[in-house]
Amino acid sequence: MILAVLVYLFVVNATAYAAFAYDKAMAMEGRRRVPERRLLGLALIGGIVGAVAAQRLLRHKTQKEPFRSRLRAILVLHGLLLLGAAIVGADGLAAFGDMVAGAASKP
Repeated sequence: MILAVLVYLFVVNATAYAAFAYDKAMAMEGRRRVPERRLLGLALIGGIVGAVAAQRLLRHKTQKEPFRSRLRAILVLHGLLLLGAAIVGADGLAAFGDMVAGAASKP
């Protein structure tokens, strides 16, 4: 299970970084860009490290608002989720997941 999560995080972060790099290249050439929604979506589903690394290293979308603020909000959200996971542990997260799944299945 942990290996699968690590592989997922590696792939999604590499994809986010690559998407930022591709968008930067397209911007420099004046060609069609990657939609901001897609870049933020990759960050939201776990690619926040790759997205922030690309933003900083490639100096891409560092001044663009509201993109910059939305990316920071995703970073804060992921930080809070990690903090929550550290506090409640695996058993607490499993119980929370069961609770959410039960609430979602009720009409």
